[in-house]
Order: sequence, then structure tokens, then C-alpha cells
Amino acid sequence: MDSLITSAARALAAGDPLGALNRVALRDDPPALALRGIAMAQLGELARAKALLRSAARGFGAKEAVARARCVVAEAEIALASRDLGWPAKMLDTARATLDAHGDRVNAAHAHYLAVRRLLLIGRLDDAEQSLAGLDPTLLPPALRAAHELVVAGIAMRRLRSQPARAALARAERAAREAGIPALSAEVESAARMLDAPAARRIARGEERLLLLDDVEALLASPALVVDACRYVVRDAHTVVSLARRPVLLTLVRALAEAWPADVPRDTLIARAFRTRHADETHRARLRVELGRLRSMLRTLAGVNATARGFVLAPREPREVIVLTQPVEGEHAAMLAFLSDGEAWSSSALALALGASQRTVQRALESLVQADKVQSFGHGRARRWMTTGVPGFSALLLLPGLP
Repeated sequence: MDSLITSAARALAAGDPLGALNRVALRDDPPALALRGIAMAQLGELARAKALLRSAARGFGAKEAVARARCVVAEAEIALASRDLGWPAKMLDTARATLDAHGDRVNAAHAHYLAVRRLLLIGRLDDAEQSLAGLDPTLLPPALRAAHELVVAGIAMRRLRSQPARAALARAERAAREAGIPALSAEVESAARMLDAPAARRIARGEERLLLLDDVEALLASPALVVDACRYVVRDAHTVVSLARRPVLLTLVRALAEAWPADVPRDTLIARAFRTRHADETHRARLRVELGRLRSMLRTLAGVNATARGFVLAPREPREVIVLTQPVEGEHAAMLAFLSDGEAWSSSALALALGASQRTVQRALESLVQADKVQSFGHGRARRWMTTGVPGFSALLLLPGLP
């Protein structure tokens, strides 16, 4: 490898893309194209970066498998940054195996972290945690140690484990400082701010207040009976009853919990659960059926007792009843949560992350544009979506994948 290529590679490793471009901007050989692509990616020119990397990969010969694999890893990183979650993950797995077989442990580890970050982004926490367990960050350079700790912190935050998350972020901050890469330090700082932003709302006895992640963790460990509208469960510190597939029951128990210790009129329950303003005998009969099902599911945690005008929630033990809900609610709250990370998302990536059809996502995005909540740029397959402003809350409890 010639001196200019070596010097440009060192500049990129130090987070100096302009310095790298000054050395190889006029060269069109495959190593220079690859370095130019990485430099353009660091400058935010992702489409140009992807084209340069693909040209570099085509230019490397059959005997340069490692160089081609490195181009694939770089392209995968661009795909992750541009939220192209449909990018073929098998290509990254093949590249990682090639790098590992040829002794390039650092780039193989980098490929592994990219795969784990993708799993985390789409809410596959168990798979991400299992994959991360096979990595030992102690022998890696500082930048990859920071990446490791960022993933550890991300999993901990999504699992509602604030102290392990803070410890991981502290380690990530030290590693990023040692690496001397400003963009990496900024990513660590952004992750740390999530721990100090409101993560949920607490509703009890007619009063609401915002909770930080630490507060949510403490609430779920308390003796209180919690109707968790973030993860669609009713729980105390020892028992969890899932209502994820029973939206009507979740609506009913939330209405009862928000009014507790008072009761809720029958017509109010019918209006909330069945979305009708005019109740008749068929609605009242259905309400009795659904409340019977709710009693059966909550029998170890609470009863649902009839009163003169409606129904009241009756915990089995003397304790508070609290509703835990998202800091921001609405029809498209989960989509806004993804878009609130500051990155530009494609509609196909949102569809993959949300488990919805792309057409459904596109209709939702158009309605959010009309409400001035998101904005788009680009056309066709290059079209991307972002929020119009920086939200003042953490999106952790809006994202999928929580147990």
C-alpha cells in the first residue's frame, strides 16, 4: 500500500475525512475509491459514498477478497446510517466471515457490531443480546469499544435498566474520548441525553406527571398495580398479565385504572372501548362479556366490581393503582419514535421496523406531513423522512421490542 493511501486511511481512522480527501481525491484506483467513499460517508454524502464503495468493490480483483469485504462492511454502515434496513444482511455475514478467516479481527468485529445495531434498531433485543455476548471488547481499539458500550447501553435502556445503561455510557464516553473522534463523542452524548429526558407519563388519582427512565424502573419494582399502556400489560412487581392481543380489555382496564378509586359509568366504558357515542342494549351486553373476560385474566391481581352506575377496579391487596403511558400518545406515536432519533428514514425501513406494510407507512407519513410533524426530502427510492423538530422526550417506551 502506498504512502498516500496509508496516510488517508489514518486520517479517516482519526475522524478527518477532509484530510483523507486531500490525499486521494484525484485518484480512481480501487483503494482510493474505497477511502473516498468512506470519507464522503463521514461528511454525510451517503448516496455518493455508496456509489464510490460499489465501484471500489468491483475494481478489486478476485484475489483481493479482504478488500472487497471491507467495502461491503463500509456499505453496510452507510445503509444503517441511512436507515436502509432492507439492505441484505447476508452480505454482511459473508464479509464478516471473510475478514475473520483472513485475520482482520478489527473489521470483522466492526461488521459484527453493525449487525447487532441493526437488530437493536428493529427491536430484536434477545437476538441482539445473544449476538453481543460472543464479543470481547477488551482487545478492540477505542472506537469499537465505544460502539460496544453504546449497544450495551441501548439494550439496557430498552430493558429499563437505567444503572447498567449509565455505566455502559460512562465506559463509552471514556473510549470515545480516547479515540478522539468528535462524531463518536457526539453519539455518546446523544444517547446519554435519553436517560435525562421524560420517558413516560404516570397517571394516578386524576393527576399526571412525567417520569424519567429511573422513575419508570422504580415504579415497576414497587408494590403498585400498574396498567402499563406502553407494553400492553397489567402488572405488579411479581406478576405480568399481557393484554397485547386484547385491545378492548386494555382500553377497559386503563379507563378503570385512571378513575380509581372511583368507578366509571357504563356509558363511558362503552364509548371508550367500542368507540360509539350512542350505547344500546347490544353494547351493554358486549360490555358485560368483555368485563367478564377481564375479570378472568386479572383474577390474581384485581377484581372488577359492579356499582350502581358502572364498574370499579378492586386490587386484591391494598395498594396504589397507576397507569403508565407514553409521554406522547397518538395514532402514529411509534412511527414518530423512530423518526425522533435524528436520522433520515425511508418508508421501507419504517415498514420493516414497525412490522407494517409499506403502503400503510406511506399513508401515515403523508398524514404526519399534513400535521407538520414530519418532513421529507428526495424523490422515489431516495426519499427520506425526518421529524420537523427535536422532541423533548425519550422515545424508549414508544419503540417495539420491550419484554
